[in-house]
Amino acid sequence: MIHILPKVIVHNSVSLDGSLTNFEANLPLHYQIAGGFGADLHLVGSTTARTGMEVFLSGIPEERVTDLRKPDREGMLWAIPDSRGKLQGLLHVFRQSDYCRDVVILVSGTTPGEYIRYLEERRYDHFVVGEDKCDLKRSLELLKETYGADTILTDTGSVLSNLLIRQGLVAEISLLVHPEIVGARSCNMFKHLDGPLDLNLVKKESFEGGYLWLLYTVGP
Repeated sequence: MIHILPKVIVHNSVSLDGSLTNFEANLPLHYQIAGGFGADLHLVGSTTARTGMEVFLSGIPEERVTDLRKPDREGMLWAIPDSRGKLQGLLHVFRQSDYCRDVVILVSGTTPGEYIRYLEERRYDHFVVGEDKCDLKRSLELLKETYGADTILTDTGSVLSNLLIRQGLVAEISLLVHPEIVGARSCNMFKHLDGPLDLNLVKKESFEGGYLWLLYTVGP
């Protein structure tokens, strides 16, 4: 059986020196550009998901009775590889969010049974994709087959995005470059890549305030 992969777009806000952190990102512009891709599903790493909660929430809200069942609403579906169960006890944050319809969790054969029971009790869609860590290629195939996700957007941290790039699973890289240099405290977006990567610039656009959006396709 031939599996067709979805189109994966890595979209991130970076400083002029390529840092993902230690500068104030223009989130309205970031998500304005992200919305223009017409993605069917949002892929995010478990560490990035936890970090987002710490940065944008004053505290973790209590889990409600309504959080124990699937929400019936419109919105973007999120998928999170989480083979280590980092988000146990926290997934209700997404069910309470206005930005996420619900989450699909991608696990592996070594995921703790306690986490699997947590997911089952709350009726989170979850799939075993890999023996030790999540098989990203199979994850993408499954997300397309199960949810009709032809285009998947990820604006996660460097680890997941770099893994996707290294495995040849990324079609486009979108960068919103901010007019700021982080310097010594920078966290380079591509620090986990081993070698050069061929890119083709297909679009560039400047915005008020000195912001520059660059869109590349991956490959020769």
